[in-house]
Amino acid sequence: MRVGLDATPLLGARTGVGRYTLSLLQALTSYDDELVATAFTFRGRSALGPVMPAGVQVSARPAPARVLQALWAKGSWPPVELLSGSVDVFHATNFVLPPLRRARGVVTIHDLSYLHHTDTVSSASARYRSLVPRSLARSSVVVTPSAVTAALVQDAYDVQVPVVVTPLGVDEAWFSAAAPSVELRASLGLPSSYIVFVGSLEPRKDLRTLLAAHARVPDAPALVLIGPAGWGEQVDVSRCITPGYLEDERLRSVVAGAAALVLPSLDEGFGIPVIEALAAGVPVVASDLPVLREVGGDVTTYAVPGDPESFAAALSSVLSAPGDASARRAHARGFTWQRCAELTRAAYHQACA
Repeated sequence: MRVGLDATPLLGARTGVGRYTLSLLQALTSYDDELVATAFTFRGRSALGPVMPAGVQVSARPAPARVLQALWAKGSWPPVELLSGSVDVFHATNFVLPPLRRARGVVTIHDLSYLHHTDTVSSASARYRSLVPRSLARSSVVVTPSAVTAALVQDAYDVQVPVVVTPLGVDEAWFSAAAPSVELRASLGLPSSYIVFVGSLEPRKDLRTLLAAHARVPDAPALVLIGPAGWGEQVDVSRCITPGYLEDERLRSVVAGAAALVLPSLDEGFGIPVIEALAAGVPVVASDLPVLREVGGDVTTYAVPGDPESFAAALSSVLSAPGDASARRAHARGFTWQRCAELTRAAYHQACA
């Protein structure tokens, strides 16, 4: 089977969708399928080559992403094969499935924040309101990272094809991640004790609630915000440590050294920072959302979304009684990229059946 995948999320700062796409590609290379990566960007082939896992071909023609999306939102040209070459199935890893000539289509819908939290998403994500319905109509199978998201997609749209849940995984390196060295602490300005948030600094992550909760916790360790700049209303983070976007090795180390990770999101499709922190043995406080309970299980502490008092109480609880790190790691062991790849590959075969 010759499988094409949208690898555009690998370009630039690699946030959740980019990490999903790269990890899935790496896991898929263990099978005997032909994997072809393309990118919907003017940078095309030259930008993809350096980040591509061994064994994955690159077939990409330079084309502006915004122009392509405008064409795909209105019609059926250009077909994806014009950009990727001939494939049996094409996997749109990031919401947008292009028109297809002969290939069967699989699309990943990560979350529905563009529908349910319209005031918190970027202009690019807002375009999914018109692009996703067309993607669903073109698809043979829809995949989602969680059962909660699958149910939301089926409730929101008249989906006529199978919706398959392919839970995301956690890299093995997280289980042996060590706290940052003295040199790394110094270079990032990290104190000996700190709380960490990982994610884009965007409205959906609700940093306003996190900052208010942190201020309510007596003698709370410093708050470290890891992630690229976001969009929308920006909160005052001048009292926080903001190292920005960190590459994987540094990210694992900083998270592993934290007293706790906090994810106060208003909406998530899976919540990769939760499972990664658990794999590192770090206590997690997360918004009490069905999807985060699906991922975090009973080894995560939950707080009411948008409620600083609730987050402050939860944070105080885990700081005073961190709980069992081995139980957290054991829970995270249930999430592997190989399992994600196995289920995704089954979706490809289902699409071609």
